[in-house]
Amino acid sequence: MASSSPDSPCSCDCFVSVPPASAIPAVIFAKNSDRPRDEVQEVVFVPAGSHTPGSRLQCTYIEVEQVSKTHAVILSRPSWLWGAEMGANEHGVCIGNEAVWTKEPVGEGEALLGMDLLRLALERSSSAQEALHVITGLLERYGQGGSCLEDPVPFSYHSTFLLADRTEAWVLETAGRLWAAQRIQAGARNISNQLSIGTDISVQHPELRTHAQAKGWWEGQGTFDFAQVFSLTQQPVRMEAAKARFRAGRELLRQWQGGITAEVMMGILRDKESGICMDSGGFCTTASMVSVLPQDPTQPCVHFLTATPDPSRSVFKPFIFGVGVAQAPQVLSPTFGAQDPVRTLPRFQTRVDRRHTLYRGHQAALGLMESDQDRGQQLQQKQRDLEQEGLKATHRLLANEWAPPLQELGSLFQAFVKRESQAYA
Repeated sequence: MASSSPDSPCSCDCFVSVPPASAIPAVIFAKNSDRPRDEVQEVVFVPAGSHTPGSRLQCTYIEVEQVSKTHAVILSRPSWLWGAEMGANEHGVCIGNEAVWTKEPVGEGEALLGMDLLRLALERSSSAQEALHVITGLLERYGQGGSCLEDPVPFSYHSTFLLADRTEAWVLETAGRLWAAQRIQAGARNISNQLSIGTDISVQHPELRTHAQAKGWWEGQGTFDFAQVFSLTQQPVRMEAAKARFRAGRELLRQWQGGITAEVMMGILRDKESGICMDSGGFCTTASMVSVLPQDPTQPCVHFLTATPDPSRSVFKPFIFGVGVAQAPQVLSPTFGAQDPVRTLPRFQTRVDRRHTLYRGHQAALGLMESDQDRGQQLQQKQRDLEQEGLKATHRLLANEWAPPLQELGSLFQAFVKRESQAYA
């Protein structure tokens, strides 16, 4: 499967703030998932599990070996595939991934998607660094490839990742099976559909430099700049647009340096002027996520997810791993089994309706906001009030001013999703 037109729009933005850039002693992670406008993204909770030795695991296109134990995860994912655009696990590891194109050609066959690698890493790691090792190990063994869109015309790319935990973050950028990673122990960082690791490489694929030298991309002496060596000489339109978003995101982080909070990250994800909140042609921001990862291990990590498009007109709802966590049915898409267009060959020859309950209600609400100004404003105020209620509750929790039963913490996300669904009814 080859990539589609070099000028096809595709984008995402990931952000992380590590103290002292954060206003509180916590690592703060954020991502906008920018995908085809009509694609549905669901929020899926998968509990921890034990697995039979030697068992196999079906990912989006291929099978891999399963591990004996997997961690509980919360995933925001395009509802047609196995992996995820972003998510977190019970140990406070968060990962977001993005598309990237480099001098290394995109493979023709089906392998692991970057989104599959993300989910596998969350299920198998207890730190950001361990997640990096999981991804690179799987990448080197299975490779990456396959169409990343639910469309009969293949669209393929390689991946970059932003990984974070309670103490640090990592940027991992790939070119085929090759990769380079940068460790972030302080400050703020963002990625936007382009290679951004220059000479500050913390760890790399053992054959990265020899491969570049063999291809004639690097002379083999002097400074090795990963982004400079592996980036396309002739940048397509989509990557030129990514450069502008990357600069805008970096400037927004700089402006808030030392004062970055969950609310600040939500504001950045909602920034339309920069293009970070995307609404361009056939692509838009289909879902968003912000996570607060306290450095104090006795405090819970809080993950805010929208499960609906356009964060400027969506509600960030809090999720906390705890007793009583269960799947919120309102953000789970219908399934189609063996008849799913992703499972029948040739793939994606038909379309199915993947809209979940909250998505349907939210789309109706967006229509109301545009057609009836007064009722639309009332509905948007309800959204803002609900989000503020969640933010205030989590502020109290992290300030040790609120200590609800573990059952109540575990059911927090389900309760907020239910209330948002009722507001749209």
